[in-house]
Amino acid sequence: MPTKSDLRKQAREKRKTLAHPDVGAALAAHAAALKIPSGAIVGGYHALPQEADPALLLAALVDRGCHVAFPRIVASDLPLEFHRVPDGEVLRPGAFGIFEPQPHWPRVMPHLLLVPLLAFDGEGHRLGYGGGFYDRTLHAFRSGAASPIRAIGIAYAGQQVESLPQEAHDMKLDAILTERGLTRYGE
Repeated sequence: MPTKSDLRKQAREKRKTLAHPDVGAALAAHAAALKIPSGAIVGGYHALPQEADPALLLAALVDRGCHVAFPRIVASDLPLEFHRVPDGEVLRPGAFGIFEPQPHWPRVMPHLLLVPLLAFDGEGHRLGYGGGFYDRTLHAFRSGAASPIRAIGIAYAGQQVESLPQEAHDMKLDAILTERGLTRYGE
């Protein structure tokens, strides 16, 4: 079986062929399928080039009464922190050139995380970028939360692969949202 590093390289190349500008609107059209209650905090992210961009989905969730928080990298071995963006403020490039909130902005605990990825399989496993940030974050949020946090991967349908190697620290997704709709796992 190829290594995760090999799989990441292959997945990046494949994703280049899948990227299209209409995916944002297609993702947003499925906002109701996420069944997120009004007032819930959604942990979003600012898409990197060629990622399936959740910006229009996040806007649709705000229209449905949700609040959005964005991740900030605190340290390479710690979970992500999520912060609300105060009115009039903008995200700025932080670690790895990823747009993120400032550390003094209001910190919150999301009810749902939208998770970027390179590939996913039909069992809810994801191939991330190799830093382990979302695995650490999901582990921390799921082990200490009074109510379980859900994680929904955001991807192009073509990023699905037959299977992915798993390690003890890898955290599964609860669902995947692509331009084709929502697929839930474990139900």
